[in-house]
Amino acid sequence: MNYILDFLLNAIPLGMTFLYGSTGEIITEKVGHLNLGIPGIMCVGAAGGCAMVQSLVNAGNIPGFLMVILGILAAFVAAGLMGLLYSVLTVTFKANQNVTGLTMTIFGVGVMRFIMAGLKGHVYLKALDSFRFPFSLLLPGTSWQYMGVMVFLAIIIAIVASLVLTRTKVGLHLRAVGENPATADAVGINVNAYKYGATMIGSGIAGLGGLFYIMNYAGSPEAYKSIETLGWLSIALVIFALWRPHLSIFGSALFGALYLAGSYIPSIPAFQALGLPMSFTQILKMLPYVVTVIVLTISSVRNKREDQPPAALGINYYREER
Repeated sequence: MNYILDFLLNAIPLGMTFLYGSTGEIITEKVGHLNLGIPGIMCVGAAGGCAMVQSLVNAGNIPGFLMVILGILAAFVAAGLMGLLYSVLTVTFKANQNVTGLTMTIFGVGVMRFIMAGLKGHVYLKALDSFRFPFSLLLPGTSWQYMGVMVFLAIIIAIVASLVLTRTKVGLHLRAVGENPATADAVGINVNAYKYGATMIGSGIAGLGGLFYIMNYAGSPEAYKSIETLGWLSIALVIFALWRPHLSIFGSALFGALYLAGSYIPSIPAFQALGLPMSFTQILKMLPYVVTVIVLTISSVRNKREDQPPAALGINYYREER
């Protein structure tokens, strides 16, 4: 039982990294923009947040809760600026969304490596307990410590995003832009404003996933090297959750469990008795992608409109062609 609990207390927090990324990408895709730059945006968010935390630690006498708040804001702003750059290229200059997104990922990873190379892990990680509050104080040295404040923030953001998309006028307009921007434009909705706003906010949220992975889950100066991989899984989670942020909450926990399966399953005595090669663990790490393909196949076969991506996803809008 303790083994299962320990596994879940590792899988659920890890899944929050995917939840931040997928929630941000869902918001972006709802206005019709496929942002494959999410992995790079998460990287920049992580670098921006860690840089802010390190500067605050160096300043001295800064309360822990303030470090967390300002670190989160810095990550959000840094990632949001990446979203602004993506919007300028794809909304204003009508650049190809797929190519732009991939370029943003390459650029974001490079920016992160440059910034993180200049930071000192032993400095910014001094704020680790603040990010892992409250369980870092209540149950230190256990897997509960991973259930920090940003775990609950990820869930709250996903729920709020889902409510905004489905229950508010802003959400209705946002979804209208993603389904048929020409019609939305014709009824007076500012298409470009919604595209810019959703992309920047979505990117900012995704950036929090990178900061969370370093400052809450991994707590390692080498953790930033894994963020790009986790970013791609965040994009896969969007498809798994059928473009619904609230479903991403459960999907993120599942993805976290599947991702960790490659590390936990080989240590089970029953598995070891099978005598399978250790390379089999690499196959286990493919499970999140396999599950995503299965869900995508099922949703395609069912062909229910509410389970499909926005109709204008990936298609640039030219107002003069309306």
